[in-house]
Amino acid sequence: MIGQNEYYEGKVRSLEFANAQGKFTVGVMEPGEWTFEAPTREWMILTRGSWDVKLPGSDQWKTFGEGDSFQIEGNESFTVRITDTVAYLCPYT
Repeated sequence: MIGQNEYYEGKVRSLEFANAQGKFTVGVMEPGEWTFEAPTREWMILTRGSWDVKLPGSDQWKTFGEGDSFQIEGNESFTVRITDTVAYLCPYT
């Protein structure tokens, strides 16, 4: 079954699914600054575009480009800042 998620008045959208490899979301984000709570461990893999990320425990922005990724442990939040629409893949546990 494929689920749909929508956040920030539709400016962030994703599809979620599970298969033999695990659980995933694939999505797009429009320009803006968005904060997310990660209830479980997840990996954010940028597939198109670039974004600045404020990782848990940091007050500094770090830039990630296409193919870059970062890991978030469960029960943490992170913020992304986007200037052009991006696409991502997010495997999680």
